[in-house]
Amino acid sequence: MTPKPPLPDNRSSRLRWLMLSRVAIVTFLLGIATFVEVKGMGTLSAISASTLFKTILLTYILSIVYLSLLKYIRNLPLNIYIQSLCDVILITAMVYGTGGIHSIYSVFYPLVIIYAVLFLGRRGGLVIASAAGIFYGLFADLEFYGVIYPIFSIPIPDDRLNAGYVFTRIITHILSFYFIAVLTSFVAEQEKRTRTLLAEKQSAFDQLDILHRSIIESVDTGILSINPEGRIKSFNPAAAEITGLSFHDVENRTLAEVFPDFPPFLKGRKSNASKSVAKTRFETTFRTVDGRSLILGGALSPLHDPQGFAIGEIIIFQNLTEINEMRESLEKSRRLAFIGGMAAGLAHEIRNPLASISGSIQMLKQDIPPTETNQKLMQIILRGKDQLESFLKDFLLMARPAPGVCEEIDVRGAIRDVLDSLRCVPDWPEPLRIDLILPEGPLGIQANKTEIRQVFWNLILNAVQAMPEGGDLTVEARAARNDGRAGVEIRISDTGCGIKNEDLRKIFEPFYTTRDVGTGLGLAVVSRILEGYRGSIDIQSEAGSGTTCRIWFPAQILTAEGNRTIS
Repeated sequence: MTPKPPLPDNRSSRLRWLMLSRVAIVTFLLGIATFVEVKGMGTLSAISASTLFKTILLTYILSIVYLSLLKYIRNLPLNIYIQSLCDVILITAMVYGTGGIHSIYSVFYPLVIIYAVLFLGRRGGLVIASAAGIFYGLFADLEFYGVIYPIFSIPIPDDRLNAGYVFTRIITHILSFYFIAVLTSFVAEQEKRTRTLLAEKQSAFDQLDILHRSIIESVDTGILSINPEGRIKSFNPAAAEITGLSFHDVENRTLAEVFPDFPPFLKGRKSNASKSVAKTRFETTFRTVDGRSLILGGALSPLHDPQGFAIGEIIIFQNLTEINEMRESLEKSRRLAFIGGMAAGLAHEIRNPLASISGSIQMLKQDIPPTETNQKLMQIILRGKDQLESFLKDFLLMARPAPGVCEEIDVRGAIRDVLDSLRCVPDWPEPLRIDLILPEGPLGIQANKTEIRQVFWNLILNAVQAMPEGGDLTVEARAARNDGRAGVEIRISDTGCGIKNEDLRKIFEPFYTTRDVGTGLGLAVVSRILEGYRGSIDIQSEAGSGTTCRIWFPAQILTAEGNRTIS
């Protein structure tokens, strides 16, 4: 047997409210009847004493029956028709028992017609109005012709119960029934139409709100709004992701409190001042809760309500940190490309004269008497020639590094070779304590031996030169991963003079040096070589506290051809 479908929740709930309202009305009548009975108010007491109590009791019983019908008759219109017809019969019985055609309880017919219209529409209302008219008219005719007699009749003059009087009451009641049915149906239709229109508007508003929220929450641009008092009222997920702050952290806080580095004109503006300036762009720094420094770029615009009144301002911002780094890298590449082109010409123009000078000095050494002065002058010239060649080599390597030949290099051996060579340079201080931390097994990478030696030489030489009076030099190498890639990390630490914060940002710029003697190309060459190998370098230092340099080489690199991998 197929189960009967359940009633719609809202209509079933309304039907139960109808039953509750019926019980409430009957209870009210019971209270009146009881009051009349207690006070002993003549004819009304006689009415209440018998019929009214019985009718009220019957209504209670029928309400319980109606409630039970919902379990067996799941058709809502049929339930309403049954209840409406039973109510019409019940009211007719109440009229019969409380004075007949002269009873005041006929006023309850319109209540049944009204709720029939609300549940069944105009057609259902007209059907119940017709049923009410038939029952009332039939009862009045039967009483007029003496077929039935009211249980209790109110004494009235004889001329009040003539045919004209009875006909007038019947016609008046019937017309009022239909009038109430038509009027109620009109009001109900208007209410239904209004409710439908409101639902459509609400649906459109909900869709617009969902679209608005999805746009605001999906864009990768931070959006926040502030009220006229400068307090934050909205904060989209992108803003939370950029700043590391949740909406709960910033809600109702002032803009100056959350973003202290924002330009003063943003934090001090009044909303009405935005009418003159439609949009204000800015770029500022922001420090996150985890200590990261970001560069934010954004725009401020006035926020208006539909009537055009200023209700605050909206700020749209983006994280420009990576963009600025790319911009700086592009600018650096542009400068290096220019330097590379210039270096090619310089190499040809300088190397040829150097070769001529070197050859000429060697020939002069054979003809000039080997006095101490002559030998000293010859050494000065040759040393200057070597310095020029070294500078030219670094300059070319920084501007346009040669791919070279990649081979298997043991990092441990390369570090030891560089340290042994550096012990012979004039800048090597005494005493200098060296702490060499290297793994037991081999630690190899695929790279060009000359370039790797150049990287180690420049970094260790810088550390040695930072300790002219001696100190502690630590060189450590170990296998390490970076961004999921396998590789080798080398850490070089010293206890020297350190680097000032204002100089730390410029150390990789070509020709920048804080030493009296130096070309400023050492770290620029290191950075350029590491870029070629897709490695990384990080230098941490404080003035007077020494310096720690960490470099990382990948275990797999691209060859000069760029189409195969060496592992």
